[in-house]
Amino acid sequence: MHGITLILLVLGFGGIGWMVARARAARFAKPATAADRPNSLPGQHGWHMAIWIAAPALLFLGIWSAVSPALVRDAVLSTPAAAGLPGPGFERSAILAEARSLALGNAYGAFNQQAEVLAPAYAAAQSRYDWIGTTLAILLAFAGGAFAFTRIRPDYRARTQVERAVMLALLVASLIAILTTLGIFLSLVIESWRFFRIVPVTDFLFGTNWSPQVIRSNDPGATLGAVPLFWGTFFIGAVIAMIVAIPFGLMSAVYLTQYARPGVRKWMKPILEILAGVPTVVYGYFAALTVGPAIRDLAVMLGMPFASSESALAAGLVMGVMIIPFVSSMADDSIAAVPQSMRDGSLAMGATTSETIGKVLLPAALPGVVAGVLLAVSRAIGETMIVVMAASGAASITLNPFDSATTVTKQIVDLLTGEAEFDSPKTLAAFALGLTLFAITFLLNVVALRVVKRYREAYE
Repeated sequence: MHGITLILLVLGFGGIGWMVARARAARFAKPATAADRPNSLPGQHGWHMAIWIAAPALLFLGIWSAVSPALVRDAVLSTPAAAGLPGPGFERSAILAEARSLALGNAYGAFNQQAEVLAPAYAAAQSRYDWIGTTLAILLAFAGGAFAFTRIRPDYRARTQVERAVMLALLVASLIAILTTLGIFLSLVIESWRFFRIVPVTDFLFGTNWSPQVIRSNDPGATLGAVPLFWGTFFIGAVIAMIVAIPFGLMSAVYLTQYARPGVRKWMKPILEILAGVPTVVYGYFAALTVGPAIRDLAVMLGMPFASSESALAAGLVMGVMIIPFVSSMADDSIAAVPQSMRDGSLAMGATTSETIGKVLLPAALPGVVAGVLLAVSRAIGETMIVVMAASGAASITLNPFDSATTVTKQIVDLLTGEAEFDSPKTLAAFALGLTLFAITFLLNVVALRVVKRYREAYE
């Protein structure tokens, strides 16, 4: 049975169990005396039974989906059709992958004839283990339902059990987020450690020559200096993008909170925040096909005949437009949170609206505005699609926005999509760049959260 269909079937059993348990518990929901009052409500008994039906079966299906491919593979290798397969290695894995695709109907032909021979055996083994998993999951669902059904009585604390199950689900959800972050960090640290065993840390962090295509075997650190990448990332994401995002974001927030009528604000704020929902690949296309050529033509008019459309200015401008909603939203919330008494007091002293904004509201809302800017910077320096499509791959240290520049994220994509071996310094450099970028964005987010916390303490 298909995995999604089986999950829906288990959830359907859980829904049926909920209705059965609730109906049974409703019989003793109205006691004759206060002493006979049931401990839990009928709905809580229903959720208790639904959890016992669905949770064990779904947990088993998750484990089975991870274990069954290896069992199917072993079953196929034990058949006579697998006698002519090569030894363990890439070739055998490729043949088995083709056979699996044929068996599941994901392919209509194979490059290797042995895959077509193995496809029937693979289909039979897959069907057999699918039925085994389906049967066991259904049995677990019925066993859990039977156990919960026997617990439906007035003195049973179904409410406590349901609350514990919900708390466990919340704990698991929290741990998944924490463990995922920890796993990402550890993978970066381990691979970066392998890289720094080949290339000294000082050469990587302070070197000014980035040429991974011409790595020297005797001195790889001489061509893997990441300073041009750090400068390009800072120049595009923290300078050019912020020159665009901070003024426009801040002015839009001031207009929407102080000058716009309620009807205008009702429409303008959602329209502005639509920018945050536009896929970054769309911004990348816009930068590569529209903004980049326009900036190149401008550079030619200014006397730069060899200007390229892949410039730092093109990527930075579009990136700044993308993060305007981040700055605007934080500034809007910060200005709106300033006590009304401060506005009224300033206006009562004879200050104009513009003077009140510049000398009272913005200074009072400055911590929240700064936090929004820091979060926007961390978002900008981690952006990938815009710089991949609009920025250049040439690493250089320049102050001219019309020149080509590259970023850390652009180089990570280039390094991991090449044909170099995984253990080569060129490929491992991507993990070192990722670790550095992770550390920078982490520190920016920590600073921003501390600023926000201080801001909230001041006005709550």
